[in-house]
Amino acid sequence: MKQEDHKFRLGQVLVVCAPSGTGKSTLISMLREEFPDFGFSVSYTTRAPRGEEQNGREYNFISREVFVAMRSRGDFCEWAEVHGNFYGTATKPVEKMLDSGRDVLFDIDVQGAKQLKKTFYKGTFVFLLPPSREELVRRLEGRGTDSADSIERRLNNAIGELSQAKWFDYWVVNDFLDEAYQELKAVYLAGKCKPPLRPGILGNIQKTWEDDG
Repeated sequence: MKQEDHKFRLGQVLVVCAPSGTGKSTLISMLREEFPDFGFSVSYTTRAPRGEEQNGREYNFISREVFVAMRSRGDFCEWAEVHGNFYGTATKPVEKMLDSGRDVLFDIDVQGAKQLKKTFYKGTFVFLLPPSREELVRRLEGRGTDSADSIERRLNNAIGELSQAKWFDYWVVNDFLDEAYQELKAVYLAGKCKPPLRPGILGNIQKTWEDDG
């Protein structure tokens, strides 16, 4: 992006969802490596820090009472309860990055994505699809980290997640990694050109006709 383009372009919210084992983490890592300027919002959580985690770095660690108060005020653009602990993403830091022209990437589940859709409806929502159930089983088994029960649970979850794919903006099938990455990259770059994210550029170009006249 040209340096002078910053005043004409708002940042893009890019949301990527996929069933476990589809290869989402790999594709997102490839995208971050090529485009390292993605914004990152530090989430809030009510769970205790683990190991060398630091407040404000991995998470903003807060009490359950504070989290509930923030939720009641509508401070979160998405939140969830996982294993008895709350997790949430604050809206204002994300909006600040977007207003500065910085893109923000969300690696999130479909329920969180549906919440984000309400706040950041101008965003780009991508669902990654496995090529088949058989291939998803092969990949889950190949990781060597999941028990048979865990794999079966992930496959059952995948059915529900796939049923939600219909409301996403784009589908990318991760059959061949390089091809899937090129599609994800193309979706991201196309999203940067959406008219709502470039609110001033058309008027500025039109003005050059007046200036030349």
